[in-house]
Amino acid sequence: MKKYLSWIIPIVVGVGIWFTPVPDGLKPQAWHLFAIFAGTILGFILQPLPIGALSIISIVVAGLTNTLKIDQGLSGFANSAIWLIVAAFLFSRGFIKTGLGKRIAYTLIKAVGSSSLKLSYALVLSDLILSPATPSNTARAGGVIFPITKSLASAFGSEPGSTARKIGAYLIQVIYQGNTITSAMFMTSMAGNTLVASLIAESFGMEMTWGMWAMAAIVPGIVALIVMPFILYKVYPPELKDTRDIQKMIGKELADLGPMSYGEKVMLGVFILSLILWATGQFTHINATVVALLGVSILLVTKVLEWKDVTEEKGGWDTLIWMGTMMALASFLTKLGFIPWFAKIVGAQVAGTSWFVAFLILVLVYTYSHYLFASLTVHISAMYVVFVAVAISAGAPPYLAMLALAFFSNLCMSLTHYAAGPSPVCFNAGYVPQNTWWRLGFMASVINLVIWLGIGSVWWKVLGLW
Repeated sequence: MKKYLSWIIPIVVGVGIWFTPVPDGLKPQAWHLFAIFAGTILGFILQPLPIGALSIISIVVAGLTNTLKIDQGLSGFANSAIWLIVAAFLFSRGFIKTGLGKRIAYTLIKAVGSSSLKLSYALVLSDLILSPATPSNTARAGGVIFPITKSLASAFGSEPGSTARKIGAYLIQVIYQGNTITSAMFMTSMAGNTLVASLIAESFGMEMTWGMWAMAAIVPGIVALIVMPFILYKVYPPELKDTRDIQKMIGKELADLGPMSYGEKVMLGVFILSLILWATGQFTHINATVVALLGVSILLVTKVLEWKDVTEEKGGWDTLIWMGTMMALASFLTKLGFIPWFAKIVGAQVAGTSWFVAFLILVLVYTYSHYLFASLTVHISAMYVVFVAVAISAGAPPYLAMLALAFFSNLCMSLTHYAAGPSPVCFNAGYVPQNTWWRLGFMASVINLVIWLGIGSVWWKVLGLW
């Protein structure tokens, strides 16, 4: 029955909206595109098919109904930000294939991992270092950080069940909440972030560069990464505090890796070069996607990556399909006047309140509505543009609204065990019960709200972003 409902609900909702009388102030084409968009989002949530397959169906429906011409439906695939994500997925493959990601984590653990708290900071720092070049936070958390964490817990005799609280449960929570924060810190640290940047350009005609994003996030992000492991250490403490034995074991593991391989050296060089070019893009005027594709080209020429690595990167190509579709639909919703019309309607509901109060309400609703979502990118696709538009219409400074909602498009991931790709990876390890996960997740969300809206907004003011 559930299988049939996952098909029936999106179709019924989409058809129902389509045949509802077109509201005053809207063109029929805009209303019909919204019907397709709403049905697509519901399909993404219920998933009768993978979201890539649903995306292709949406383009076909838009074309068959003459809501969009086929070249308009496919226009999203020409968006450079999407190709930045594909390239960054290939960077991620390079980190894992060469072993550089593991070496970075082991090096940090050997250097500072003499206690469980220091060990947690070493794992979080590893995630932070990898995050600018790993847009799949699932690959970063699940492919690099989680296996190391699970091995560390097992080495201490901490397994799911009676020994979970020895150290494993604490470390699992730290790497998950840490990944939530690092996902928000760079445009290339979570796949949906470039979608946000593209939506800002398409819907509001404003630019969000890689460097601007990183600069805005660096202060609240670093503060959050310092505070979160410490608070978890206090409210959800590990029984084991001294980890010098595992530090010695990691030292041996690191020694067994031997000197850096040719592939690791090239990967490290490409990573550093890309970071420099991304961070200085406002001066060099080199597009971020050009930088990423340059990095991929170097990896291919040096044979660190082979062409089969490119063709086998399913995550990147899957992202290209569904994100390209969402970019096209969202772009034409704006061009046809639906988003401005809807923002005006919703904005009227908060009329009479100060922009600051309206802004806070919108951020809170946007964040906690993620209890209803199992994907960050679906959440962004469904709500980001509308909430930013309403905040701006209420008088909020544009970049303040854009930045805050962009960052909380990631930070809302803290809430549940199904919130994003890394969630089931970490939760299914079995160390943390669901009720505890939700309790700690809500606590983490409040901490992030205080840090990112408190310290963050002051920092953004210093930067002159509002």
